[in-house]
Amino acid sequence: MDNENKSYIRSLLTLHNVSVEKLAELMTKELGKSYTRQSLYGKFDRDSLTLKECQAIAKILGYHIAFIKNK
Repeated sequence: MDNENKSYIRSLLTLHNVSVEKLAELMTKELGKSYTRQSLYGKFDRDSLTLKECQAIAKILGYHIAFIKNK
């Protein structure tokens, strides 16, 4: 992710008092695939989060992702 996107996710985690390690644990439960702190940092740095992973992060933090048509 570019620094802006990575910072945005980190800010949301801080706002909700969720560490990247805890996020990895919750994503493992949510998606049934093993995640670690290191694997998430790698995905952030490589800009390789899938939409499904982004939706899981949003759900874990109490949000949802919506596609809204531009006017």
